[in-house]
Amino acid sequence: MSQIGASIMYKAPLEDYQFLLDRVISFDNLMADIGNDDVNRELADAVLEEAGKLAGNVIAPLNHSADTTGAKRLDDGEVRTPEGFCDAYAAMGEGGWTAMEAAEKFGGQNLPMTLTTAVNELWQSANMAFALCHLLTQGQIYALQKSASAELQQTFIPPMVEGRWTGTMNLTEPQAGTDLAGIKSRAVPNGDHFLITGQKIYITYGEHDMAENIIHLVLARTPDAPEGMKGISVFIVPKFLPDDAGNYTKPNDLRCLSIEKKLGIKGSPTAVMQYGEAGGAVGYLVGAENHGIDIMFAMMNHARIAVGLQGLAISERAYQQARGYAKDRVQGVPLDGKRGDAIVNHPDVLRLLGSMKAEIEAMRALMMVGAAAMDKARHASANGKNDHEARAGLLIPIIKGWMTERSLDITSDALQIHGGMGFIEETGAAQHYRDARILPIYEGTTAIQANDLVFRKTIRDNGAAVNSLLDEIDSEMTALMNHQNSEIVSAAENIVEANNTARNVAAHILGGANTPRRPATSGSNYLMLLGTLCGGWLMARSGAVAADALAKGENGAVGNDDFMTIKMTTMQIYMTHHLPKISSLARTITDGDGAALAMQPDWL
Repeated sequence: MSQIGASIMYKAPLEDYQFLLDRVISFDNLMADIGNDDVNRELADAVLEEAGKLAGNVIAPLNHSADTTGAKRLDDGEVRTPEGFCDAYAAMGEGGWTAMEAAEKFGGQNLPMTLTTAVNELWQSANMAFALCHLLTQGQIYALQKSASAELQQTFIPPMVEGRWTGTMNLTEPQAGTDLAGIKSRAVPNGDHFLITGQKIYITYGEHDMAENIIHLVLARTPDAPEGMKGISVFIVPKFLPDDAGNYTKPNDLRCLSIEKKLGIKGSPTAVMQYGEAGGAVGYLVGAENHGIDIMFAMMNHARIAVGLQGLAISERAYQQARGYAKDRVQGVPLDGKRGDAIVNHPDVLRLLGSMKAEIEAMRALMMVGAAAMDKARHASANGKNDHEARAGLLIPIIKGWMTERSLDITSDALQIHGGMGFIEETGAAQHYRDARILPIYEGTTAIQANDLVFRKTIRDNGAAVNSLLDEIDSEMTALMNHQNSEIVSAAENIVEANNTARNVAAHILGGANTPRRPATSGSNYLMLLGTLCGGWLMARSGAVAADALAKGENGAVGNDDFMTIKMTTMQIYMTHHLPKISSLARTITDGDGAALAMQPDWL
């Protein structure tokens, strides 16, 4: 590897996670609230430290080489993943990392999503193309635990928990992308199973060599199913079926026709899968017939928050590389500097890196709050369950949409810091930029997240969920206006002002309920506004905690003696460089929907 390529390193952000878990979301209190007292901060710190070692030492070194070589389909339809992937996935299974979220009765560890989300950031930052396999498998385990029969659960979940088998999600067909109502794959009853025929595209890890078996969750229609979304069922379709001895070695009637040539995530095989060329692939119905969409959406919600996490993760990886390059690269003499100073001392480079760092910290804080909301919704009593589910449901499209969209600018800024060398593939900076581009597209585009936020999460409940969030922000920031630190008071005042703007925008969205094209036009901007606001809210909270620590003479974290001072600085950067976007987004939303809709398609 060249000297340039050798700079592609990754270090898990353990200090920031320790700060968030301890001081921002009160991890131990959260665990007590959800009845999971066996998990505490001490355990969380140990888990993250070990995960960081595996991410940095085993998974991250494969990232750049995997992008260069990609996955390869052989003539017989088998797929070979990049060198090192098989060993790395085996290490994950042997270390118990593939068992984190699953229930104990299936061999899982039943760890809370708040902790597993933090661990998953490390996998995704280290090597997003590799970690996609784990992401889809965990999503399938989640769906099967919720909807499959006990027999199917006991057959298919434990091997995935052990890391011996992996899972996929098969929705899209050549003629049916976002609109799943157009699905044509068929499922014909045949004794205790169904015979599946049809073609699926964009199947992440649909074929690979990292596991003994691949378990596909496939959407299809039974013969008498009603048309449209209501007639879709979901089936488990294994790559291998049990032989006479009960071992899963018998090939099912399915194969990988091809894998896609892509802009990014090249180490991840994205397959075109054909089912039933020789009469029908054996599949097992999950849940009730014609309830496939509801079951798959449970998996998709899990996947959507995980893709939002990928936006954070790729941003962190790109930031770390840009920071390392800027501290080493010497070019010109910085203003008020001296010859030999690195480019990190140039004011504009300092601005870019500071802005990136501040936004990444805001994203990570919101991700932890979202994961905590998911944990609360999962474990809540009947009395509070609806409220917790409403909060988690509101945050999912915001997290998925905001973090993935922002990752495009952050990875672009990271490339910019490299200058011309960023455009050269050898540095690896371009890979992060390319890898990030899929994130606002798959698992529901930003427009789909925006429609979900507008119509299901705002208009459907007449603004109850969003106003509950805004009320909480307002209450917390109003209390911070009495803080002894003037910087915290100023930040709180800025958030209260932005919160009032968001409330007016939400009212505007509600006011367009009877003319749905108008709020649909504003949906993406509304999503970005709420994401920016939530980031500011949590940066103000983090800043207040840091200010309190400094007032007590506490400034350090593990490996960083100036941690709290830095946290105060990133809060101020967020307030001055990111929060002001809310006012321009609000003006576009309230004044711009009519102008956008005045454009006729024929004029374009």
